[in-house]
Amino acid sequence: MKTFKIVALQIYEEKKATDIPLKDGLIINKENEDGYWIIEAFVDKQYIGHFQKRHESQELFEIRVIITHAANDPAPFTVKVNTLQVLGENISVLFEGRLSKRRNEYPEMLLDDLIKEGLSGDQLIEEFRNRMKKGRDYKG
Repeated sequence: MKTFKIVALQIYEEKKATDIPLKDGLIINKENEDGYWIIEAFVDKQYIGHFQKRHESQELFEIRVIITHAANDPAPFTVKVNTLQVLGENISVLFEGRLSKRRNEYPEMLLDDLIKEGLSGDQLIEEFRNRMKKGRDYKG
């Protein structure tokens, strides 16, 4: 098994990415034949709504995480919530899942998101550059 720190988390739903600010997080590549990863995100309790229903239903959904360094592209995973635990004003969310797409597809997914947000022309180009840079400059 290999363990890495995660520096950013996004939930991808209805073809839109939602940033979930992390207090802390880690990801474990179980290096098993099934290709499963374990991801733990420690976030503010206000985000419990994003995870409670999914925990109860055990539905699969998409997340993206930036692993180790902000300069890395987000890695997309198809996951389910295994454990959801309230710890004071925060929650610990334990996901289990698999890599769902190649990482280098991130720019295309971002561009698709921006177009769906109604951006075009120079505004689209500027926002694309800003969000690509934001991912690279993220300090956690």
